[in-house]
Amino acid sequence: MPPLRGTGADRHAEEPEYAGDYRLQACLGAGGMGVVHLASSTSGLRLAVKVVHARYAEDPEFRARFRQEVAAARRVSGAFTAPVVDADPDAERPWMATLYVPGPTLADQVKRNGPLSPAELRRLTAGLAEALRDIHRAGVVHRDLKPSNVLLTDTGPKVIDFGISRPVDSDLRTETGKLIGSPPFMAPEQFQRPREVGPAADVFALGSVLVHAATGHGPFDSDSPYIVAYQVVHDEPDLTGVPADLAPLVARCLAKEPVERPTPAQIMQALLPPSYAAEAFIPAQRRRPLPEAGAGPTPAWDADTPVRAPAPVPRGPRVRVRPRPTIAVAAALALTAVGLYAALSRPADRGPDTPTSPAQVATSFTGWHTTLQEHGPTAAPACAHDGGALYCAARGVGLARLDPVTGRVLWSRPAPVGEEAPAAPVRLADGLVGAADPPGPLRAYAAGDGAPGWTARGKLPETYRPSGTAVVLADGVGGIRAVDARDGEELWRHGLTGFGVPRPGPYDAPTGLLDVSEVAPDGKHTRVGAIRPATGEVVWQRNLDGNLDPLGRTGDGTLVLASFYDTSLVDALVLLGPGGDGKAGAVRTLSLPYRIDLRGIAVHGAVVHLLDADGHLTTFDTAAPKGRVLWDLETAAGNVSTPVLGPGDRLYFSVQDGRLLAVDTARGAVIGQTRPRLRNGRLGYAPLVPAPMVAGDRVFGTAPDGSVFAVDARDPASW
Repeated sequence: MPPLRGTGADRHAEEPEYAGDYRLQACLGAGGMGVVHLASSTSGLRLAVKVVHARYAEDPEFRARFRQEVAAARRVSGAFTAPVVDADPDAERPWMATLYVPGPTLADQVKRNGPLSPAELRRLTAGLAEALRDIHRAGVVHRDLKPSNVLLTDTGPKVIDFGISRPVDSDLRTETGKLIGSPPFMAPEQFQRPREVGPAADVFALGSVLVHAATGHGPFDSDSPYIVAYQVVHDEPDLTGVPADLAPLVARCLAKEPVERPTPAQIMQALLPPSYAAEAFIPAQRRRPLPEAGAGPTPAWDADTPVRAPAPVPRGPRVRVRPRPTIAVAAALALTAVGLYAALSRPADRGPDTPTSPAQVATSFTGWHTTLQEHGPTAAPACAHDGGALYCAARGVGLARLDPVTGRVLWSRPAPVGEEAPAAPVRLADGLVGAADPPGPLRAYAAGDGAPGWTARGKLPETYRPSGTAVVLADGVGGIRAVDARDGEELWRHGLTGFGVPRPGPYDAPTGLLDVSEVAPDGKHTRVGAIRPATGEVVWQRNLDGNLDPLGRTGDGTLVLASFYDTSLVDALVLLGPGGDGKAGAVRTLSLPYRIDLRGIAVHGAVVHLLDADGHLTTFDTAAPKGRVLWDLETAAGNVSTPVLGPGDRLYFSVQDGRLLAVDTARGAVIGQTRPRLRNGRLGYAPLVPAPMVAGDRVFGTAPDGSVFAVDARDPASW
């Protein structure tokens, strides 16, 4: 690099003339860490070049932070940020060049011209939500979203300055005792648990930015940063002046608990036309067909038959985002719901109200809609189908049996007091059906008439896995046991050799083995194994690299594990092939082309369908040497269930607002969706959205209005 201009005391004396090969032309602005200059590339491209102050260039910690900033900015370069053109974090004076984006910052705009109009504010909200969605998909948490880091351009807002952002797979962490961020726009967890800051902190900052844009001040205002910090953690935000149609959404963004804030995709959905009757007709579903793994995604538009755009999620009470530990639970529930009757060896008992026969189910069909829960907080019932009857649980309903042809309730049993969030029922043994309020006790009922049977109640809340004639229960702190599915008698209770705190995974009916796993405290290794549910014997176990979660098996018995590079996003699939005598064989790791906030998987042969929390569906061929994305599809459906497969290359999943979507897996296109079903137009708290069930020519769905419904699987376009 050419020599510096001088070494005098004046600030400009330390400014270089060049950064790499770029001649610095003018100063665009200066901050505490560096100066931003206007420059041009050899082709005439106008650039904004950030050069670190000389006094920080010798600080190893700051260099590490700047190197991280460059890496983060490169990850998220796109439509909603200033793309990185070049950088040298190891230069004598570290620098980074991004595309110059003309336009004022939001802070300057509000200062000069006052608060934004309602229409401008709505566009800003949508643009920033879309920007955060892409930033988080790239695996980055900004951690310093504020008005001065938002540029207003003629193509929408751009998010800049990733100086304290953190790729969630980075080893660099906030030091104890250091407060990093801008207090008026920081989330409570940034003050209380800085090492645990995740994407939800950016959503909180978005809420604060929107209040500033709407009113000229923040939701927590004081001259003292210490008072602001106290207000952020303890006080309710001041939303005076925020337009009434946006205030509820902004309030949800400013929820104290991260899990109560909406995701960026849910914010985008809430900004769609406010009436479900106002459906937009669009030419086609957007999807990105990709070439062989390793090649970048190629944006394209599907030219298939036009479909109607997904309806928006209305603004309602707080929406909770499901944390990663329940992904395995969601996958297990989906496997239970879609493949239940494959593992059910005994037909349902016939009670006095015998449902229509399965033969009638296959030859005739009329859609129906039955409400199980009519009062109280909204929640979608959870159901399971065994080929002859439909069993459902809902708030206040411990278990009910429905006729799958007519939807008529054959019998219903009330839920015990205090149990209001049921999981999908499961067929046990000897004509028994199990239901539970996770993580509450598992209760058995007679399938024929609903007579109460045995109850497996532990000292601590337990998760459970039906496994043939046994049920394996674990309390999450090291206690694991099994009971007989026929009478609830305890079969065994002991630790599993090699496992300190085992987590039960999927049950493999062909081998009669239950997968178990345990992630090491450092998150870098996972012990995976299989046990015999009747005895607790560990048949095999392996130590694998990474933070892994068993999710299901391919057609040849290969165990599919999701590899998490942090606590929420999946960046690879690990395949553990079958070995001799039911043991494990070879290991393959297949990198995904992008990170996925995985909600669940559906497996067909060697093809794995992965659905993320925002309704993005990716179909991945594990048989290819390095894996291969066959297609992916953006459905714009936020907070979804685990996907399930049905006949005719169909895949189905439910949405929190009660919609049921059908996807043609051969073409990668949405081919049908039901209308939303909400009680009083409001969403309820749904830690898990129950998966739909497929049986013959019908699909059963549930909705937050407390209802169960059936639609014709043969004609999704008519839904």
